[in-house]
Amino acid sequence: MDILELEQKERLGREEAAARLRNLADMLSRHNDIEFDRGGMHFKVRVPDEVNLKLELEVADDGCEFEIELTW
Repeated sequence: MDILELEQKERLGREEAAARLRNLADMLSRHNDIEFDRGGMHFKVRVPDEVNLKLELEVADDGCEFEIELTW
């Protein structure tokens, strides 16, 4: 059973999406954790030194999907 699950979907410009990914990468490399603010609450999750990285690309007639997943 999940203790907590946060999901956010929004439409962004390509440059803004890249900036958010860079921010996430910076959090992982500099602070060893990731932080989120949602609904007036602050969440901080510690990330270990080693993680599992999964990249998935789906191309279909009606669009494309690229997923980046980190698990530990």
